[in-house]
Amino acid sequence: MAKKESENTIKQRTTPEKRELAMIEGILEGSPDGIGVVVVRLNCGCRKMASLDKDGEPASKIIMYRDEAESICAQCKEDNGAFMRVTESFIHWVEPAPSAEQQRDISVKVLGSAPVN
Repeated sequence: MAKKESENTIKQRTTPEKRELAMIEGILEGSPDGIGVVVVRLNCGCRKMASLDKDGEPASKIIMYRDEAESICAQCKEDNGAFMRVTESFIHWVEPAPSAEQQRDISVKVLGSAPVN
């Protein structure tokens, strides 16, 4: 039972926020081969996103943005959103989502074997 609760907690934490959904839809609209969008949240409030194809390869350019701001923060301009400042990362899958095995393989390829949550 603890395992199910843990999985549910992880799923709740790794879902896009409402304000991210519009960006995800826009990225997918311009990426016909996209089966998901990787979302990386940084400690400064900026976000990095890009769509992925069925092999876990980029299907779009990386988009960096900050909510309610004209541009990304000064620190992101300097270090391009360094991985050491990542607070959370996940992949938002397009329905119908790939198999659990394919999702796992792509997640490991893109985010590594120890995802940041």
